[in-house]
Amino acid sequence: QVRLVESGGGLVQPGGSLRLSCTASERTFDASGVAWFRQAPGKERDFVANINWSGATTTYADSVKGRFTISRDNAKNTVYLQMNSLKPEDTAVYYCAGRHFWGTAQEMGVTQDQYNTWGQGTQVTVSS
Repeated sequence: QVRLVESGGGLVQPGGSLRLSCTASERTFDASGVAWFRQAPGKERDFVANINWSGATTTYADSVKGRFTISRDNAKNTVYLQMNSLKPEDTAVYYCAGRHFWGTAQEMGVTQDQYNTWGQGTQVTVSS
């Protein structure tokens, strides 16, 4: 079973940037699509972005389009989420999730039940 570990969270002022990392424990990660979800206190866990196994295709939630960028480096078994122009409403625990899948990001899905491997989460707080 592949393990995913998130890092890079923290406290940032509105308008600032953070880069989250999701690192996998095994090389088979390069056959997996990966997504980022987030969960704010008292709210459901929502889809943020995903990327397919090769990095060629991505999708984003409307709320982060144009501000967040997902990318991956399969040589390092790592997926990144670059977050710019952060807003207080971006405050949440961010989780990465993976599934073994050879299709496009659009085919991978945006719901939690479509992913079977999860990290422990990393807190992002946007506040002045």
